[in-house]
Amino acid sequence: MIFLKSGILTTVQDLGRTGYQAKGINPNGAMDQTSMRLINILLGNDENEAVIEFHYPTPTITFEEHALFSIGGADFSPSLNRQSIDNWKVHSAAPGDMLTFGKKMKGERAYLSVKGGFKLPKILDSSSTNLRANFGGQKIVKGTSLELNLKNGTLYEATQKIKVFPRTVNVSLRPYIKTDQEIRIIAGAEIDTLDKESRNKIFGQRFIVSGHSDRMGYRLEGDCINSQGNSDLISSAVAFGTIQLLPDGKLVILMADQQTTGGYPKIGNVISTDLPILAQLSVGQHITFREISIEVAEQIVLKQEREFSKFKAAVKLFS
Repeated sequence: MIFLKSGILTTVQDLGRTGYQAKGINPNGAMDQTSMRLINILLGNDENEAVIEFHYPTPTITFEEHALFSIGGADFSPSLNRQSIDNWKVHSAAPGDMLTFGKKMKGERAYLSVKGGFKLPKILDSSSTNLRANFGGQKIVKGTSLELNLKNGTLYEATQKIKVFPRTVNVSLRPYIKTDQEIRIIAGAEIDTLDKESRNKIFGQRFIVSGHSDRMGYRLEGDCINSQGNSDLISSAVAFGTIQLLPDGKLVILMADQQTTGGYPKIGNVISTDLPILAQLSVGQHITFREISIEVAEQIVLKQEREFSKFKAAVKLFS
């Protein structure tokens, strides 16, 4: 496929470059890993197959070969050859077909996966794009061409099966985006350094996603929060979803391109199932925090993984 227009911050991502933070290499990967996994499962791909992550304004893409593809995440009103198509379904494209997008309906990041994936090298076990270090994956620019792994000979049969058994992702599995979003967190190591008033501010107010937010972190606007402890801590490991208290009393949630360590107080960590929801929020949207235990968070994750396994089994049944 060729990108006639690159769009805003269009990159290749997978589930991230894990196991290298001790060497100072951040994981990167898709911001909304739920959407990425779901469209890969829908196509019969490995869940970690690299996808295209893109924002609004969107790219314009021409297919150079036959392909089966799916789009998930944000809804940017996709069209194939000027005919509207739906997110969360499998579509077929022929050489010369053009994929475009129209109005932004909801969400911030959309994902495009093709059956069989793209022919891309893996660097440190991942095809994710590290934008800051400029390695791995690929940042898409106008004229970028990506070759597909799937050969034409296997596509006809697959296309016919899609017509007979049209697949879609159940609504209950998709990240649910609301104007006012509750985000569940597990308390962090330094939450006990907060006085009662500050703790109440964290769990009792609506924060606003600041315009100073990107793949590295989401800054939140709200009442200042004061810590009674030392704000200059020894740097220690952080993760996707770590909530840090900055010296100015504001909060930042570290996202997919987060640094590997941090010395600011760690107030909590967003549970993994809520990170994709957070990734789809727009600047200016409101969030509230609710604290849950590690045991409850584990049950939420296990329930989601069971549902994903059922979905994967259903797709294999008709493949």
